[in-house]
Amino acid sequence: MSDLILSLLLGLLQGLTEFLPISSSAHLLLPKLIFDYNDLGLSFDIAVHAGTLVAVIYFFRLEVINMTKSFFVNDRNYNKHKQLALYLIIATLPIVFVGFGFADMLEQRVFSEKLIMAISNLFFAAILFIAFIKRKEDKSLFELTLYGALLIGFFQCFALIPGASRSGTAITAALLIGMNLKDASKFSFMLGIPTILGALVLLIIQIQTLGIDYNYIHLMIGFFVSMIFAFFTIKLFLDFVEKIGMIPFVIYRIFLGIFLLLII
Repeated sequence: MSDLILSLLLGLLQGLTEFLPISSSAHLLLPKLIFDYNDLGLSFDIAVHAGTLVAVIYFFRLEVINMTKSFFVNDRNYNKHKQLALYLIIATLPIVFVGFGFADMLEQRVFSEKLIMAISNLFFAAILFIAFIKRKEDKSLFELTLYGALLIGFFQCFALIPGASRSGTAITAALLIGMNLKDASKFSFMLGIPTILGALVLLIIQIQTLGIDYNYIHLMIGFFVSMIFAFFTIKLFLDFVEKIGMIPFVIYRIFLGIFLLLII
């Protein structure tokens, strides 16, 4: 497989899976297992993550504008947006501290064995299934509490384990505290803004110390493909999540986990 086609495929996979509860890391592993390609490197990781970041910011641009404005205007109508912004920041803190604490282990890819990825897909699919069937759905996005934001943040830390899915862990926690499915998904997606931004900063810092050469064509392809597919994935997921629920994603992750077990 040529690097050009690979950049298209990986950009598409990143865009499709970053915000779905199905583990983007597991899907990005599949082409390598099947085609045995060379890693496109940290610079490409930065490009596709930047693409998904732009997509989610643009999709929630009105919410982002209102949350930003809430810190600069003295208007009660913006209080709920300020609270939401603070809860997004609070929910991001656990993964920041845990990420720094386990930075050495993550760089050495201690958790990156394919077996761990397969098992975590199966395990977190089961947790998502339990959270979904036992959900109460008695809280909306603006009824989130400090305790709820912290719980979602702590659950998101499991996303540091390949195969766990960042959005999947966040949605699971949001359902456990009683948020309705659509708002749980929205909070998870918006939580991706500071989380992905933080990951990008770390990747950029890391790449500065390595002196890696860039292939700008591959980077541009990865960026734009991941951005476009991420935007439409968010839109379609939020439009249909109340109708389709989480069961299709749970079933998919079970089959994905079994498939990974069979090919490793």
